[in-house]
Amino acid sequence: MIIFTARLPKRRLLAAGSAALCLAAAALALALTLGGRAVTASAEVKNIRDNDDRLAYLSGLGWQVSPQPLAAEELLIPEEFDESYEGYLRLQSDQGFDLTRYRGKRVKRYTYQVTNYPGQTEPVQLALLIYKNRVVGGQIQSSSGSFLHGLTLPPSGQSAAPESAPPPSAQPTGETI
Repeated sequence: MIIFTARLPKRRLLAAGSAALCLAAAALALALTLGGRAVTASAEVKNIRDNDDRLAYLSGLGWQVSPQPLAAEELLIPEEFDESYEGYLRLQSDQGFDLTRYRGKRVKRYTYQVTNYPGQTEPVQLALLIYKNRVVGGQIQSSSGSFLHGLTLPPSGQSAAPESAPPPSAQPTGETI
């Protein structure tokens, strides 16, 4: 039998213990935050595999939508963005989404009817962009095109200010999902 011994100064042992305690507290805080399936529109969210996951994500943002999407399409994000994309890319960027990372990639766009948009009488739709089970973008817009904004729910009784740039038409692949 071989026995190893080590001599540790109390100062180093105390520092290592403190560091381990801080890491454990940070891990616990993260687990409590994400364990309740807290979601945010300011970052890409992974593990969105099916309609139930999409509905849970949107519900976490405060949206009530139709149980099934109105449309599900596959789109091709262009390799080069022209000036018509500037406003739309800014809208996505303001939410924490970076569509430039998906140049030349095929994404799926799921469009839902919003049923709880505050103070709105005309139909409102929500479009969610998904790439490989990850939310990579989205927007809220009126059916008439009178407004467009990010996925954040506006305060109750207040409709969002119109966004100047409508979403550009990405190149549909002709496939319906």
